[in-house]
Amino acid sequence: MAYPEATEDFPWGHRAIKVKGKAFIFLAIEKDVFSLSVKLPESRYEALMLPFAEPTGYGLGKSGWVTAKFTRGEPVPVDIILSWIDESYRAIAPKKLSAQLGGMPPKPAPKKARKKKP
Repeated sequence: MAYPEATEDFPWGHRAIKVKGKAFIFLAIEKDVFSLSVKLPESRYEALMLPFAEPTGYGLGKSGWVTAKFTRGEPVPVDIILSWIDESYRAIAPKKLSAQLGGMPPKPAPKKARKKKP
């Protein structure tokens, strides 16, 4: 899996994959649990219906971040995880880098309606 200008970093002792200095995936293995957190502006509500997914802590869930956790021996739905990583990269990366992947980038999150001035 290769994403343009993706780099690896270790903030707070966890592995993060970043693009242009911004993380698009956090990975961790603690005891027998593998977890990953990704930003899902398009599919987060569908993702949160899955038994292994939950809003990411530290307030990131409010911004569309989802964490998936799997215990040792539990099957990992690789196709779903790969699509989430792709969505997260496209959400974080500059448009020019996302365009190098081809396909459609995710739609931007809807903006709050502005109040009309009287």
